[in-house]
Amino acid sequence: MERKVISTDGAPAAIGAYSQAVKAGDLVYISGQIPMTPAGELITGDVSEQTRQSLENLKAILEESGSSLEDTIKVNIYASDMDNFGAINDVYSEYFTTEPPARAFVEVAGLPKDVDVEISAVAISRK
Repeated sequence: MERKVISTDGAPAAIGAYSQAVKAGDLVYISGQIPMTPAGELITGDVSEQTRQSLENLKAILEESGSSLEDTIKVNIYASDMDNFGAINDVYSEYFTTEPPARAFVEVAGLPKDVDVEISAVAISRK
């Protein structure tokens, strides 16, 4: 099975020792995306806007890998506060409108850069 690192300027560069994504066979594994613009600007405050930026990053990496939101099979959402479930889910539902992937939603004690949400995924690659 071939292993290929995926990288795009359409999402922020990794802030640690990891790749934006790794493709293995027909699957692509996307690292956790925080609300940071491709230029490196951190989106803070409103959790809905943080979620939107995280999902835009995820979408850009999926597209670079030959995949899409529709090809996503598993999503993990990490939130700093379970009280943000509704706001995060509302934005998430705009991106995954039909036949959404399997998903976990987990409250965590802390996230990189003190953001409120981080989203990772696994998808099928068509490339």
